[in-house]
Amino acid sequence: MSHEQPGARRVGQVKEVTSLSNPIIKDIKALSNKKERDETKSFMAEGLKLVIDALELGFEIKTLVYAKNVKDKPQVEQVAKKTFVRGGLVLEVSEKVLSSITRRDNPQMVVGIFTQRWTGLKDLRPKTGETYVALDRVRDPGNLGTIIRTADAAGASGVILVGETTDPFSMETVRATMGSVFAVPLVRTNVADFLAWKKTAGVSLVATHLAGAVDYRTIDYRKKPVVLLMGNEQAGLPEELAREANALARIPQAGRADSLNLAIATGIMLFEARRHLLTLDERA
Repeated sequence: MSHEQPGARRVGQVKEVTSLSNPIIKDIKALSNKKERDETKSFMAEGLKLVIDALELGFEIKTLVYAKNVKDKPQVEQVAKKTFVRGGLVLEVSEKVLSSITRRDNPQMVVGIFTQRWTGLKDLRPKTGETYVALDRVRDPGNLGTIIRTADAAGASGVILVGETTDPFSMETVRATMGSVFAVPLVRTNVADFLAWKKTAGVSLVATHLAGAVDYRTIDYRKKPVVLLMGNEQAGLPEELAREANALARIPQAGRADSLNLAIATGIMLFEARRHLLTLDERA
């Protein structure tokens, strides 16, 4: 370790990259493929706010990429220092390289590559007052991202992905979470393990179902921890999941639309289930 002045740039700590064919850039671009994300257990988050959120919540940063024209911004310097301290690589790149990485014409000026974080189903021990969202084969990245963001806003304790679902760490989903992907525990499981966990977890499983006989507003969400089970966008809930629910709920509707978007329906259910726990912040 050299003894230069505090804040001085240490030689070799920032790698300048201008070529699209640089191997590190190729590796980062490859994270647009789920197979690559799974194999490296990595994902990309775009934007200074998301990178700051991730670092504050203890996510492991592998690489920080920023545009040359923002290198002197104090917040960029701070995240660069944090990345160094945590053993990450720091790349200073051209806007052309950033556009290539993010696949956007007007890219965010800061991008972070982080290690994925999953929570094990067996590690969930729901307590009274906690609410979880379980999603059966959710397919749409925008829906999943919006649900994670809404779960965060409502104070839910986790999102459980059941079966073959879209990847919460895809670029599209991470964008849609607006940073909540770093704040909400994520679990992945299959139907059999989920149902086995439900039997011993002491939860009330409330499922939305078109054949549901119960108005979602009349259910008691207070007695036990609640798991809200939402079906696939096209097919709804399969019978093997629906029959295990403690209540099959329906959201009353008027008008010509015959169904609600999955993320909207999940938001309605979440805020109803947590209504007794939520108050307006007096400072607002």
